[in-house]
Amino acid sequence: MTKSNGKSPEIIIKKYANRRLYDTSTSQYVTLDYLRDLVKKGTEFQVVDAKSGDDLTRGVLAQIIFEEESRGANLLPVDFLRQLIGFYGDSLQSVVPGYLQMSMNSFAQQQEEFRERMTEAMTSPQASMAMIEEQTRRNMEMFGQAMRMFSPFNQPGETPEEAGKAAPEKESEDLSAMREELDAMRAKLDQILDKKT
Repeated sequence: MTKSNGKSPEIIIKKYANRRLYDTSTSQYVTLDYLRDLVKKGTEFQVVDAKSGDDLTRGVLAQIIFEEESRGANLLPVDFLRQLIGFYGDSLQSVVPGYLQMSMNSFAQQQEEFRERMTEAMTSPQASMAMIEEQTRRNMEMFGQAMRMFSPFNQPGETPEEAGKAAPEKESEDLSAMREELDAMRAKLDQILDKKT
């Protein structure tokens, strides 16, 4: 009862009404920690309701994140969580998942380079600031691309680039707002670095 994703079979985890999780590939009951370890190993799995067959994967993954945060992992900043919650029901809600996916994919691809930079940053506050600015710049570029791809103002047959040229005032306002946010982030980082020195 596994599905092929082109690489290796996807494990099916059944979730029962009593909230117990059952790994069909090993025929044993498992815990959220077990699923967390599968994620870290890169093992694909899908969580389904044992009775209805509904896909519960998203909710279980969110539960794993909640468990990690409650244990003090603190991977997600409070401001980020507030911003994320603010996007629910917003007109940009449909763009956010794609943007976050692009950001995380980019981060994963540059992980080794990022680790080296983090090592440098521990020894030099200037290197730390440069690294954060560079990553912010990349994220801004990706966000701009995502916004152009999903822009509701694109006319049929119009490329994202043409749509971007059609509304320079709006883009200029957006760019100004992003610069203001970046300046605010820099100011906060400066305060943090000042406290550490």
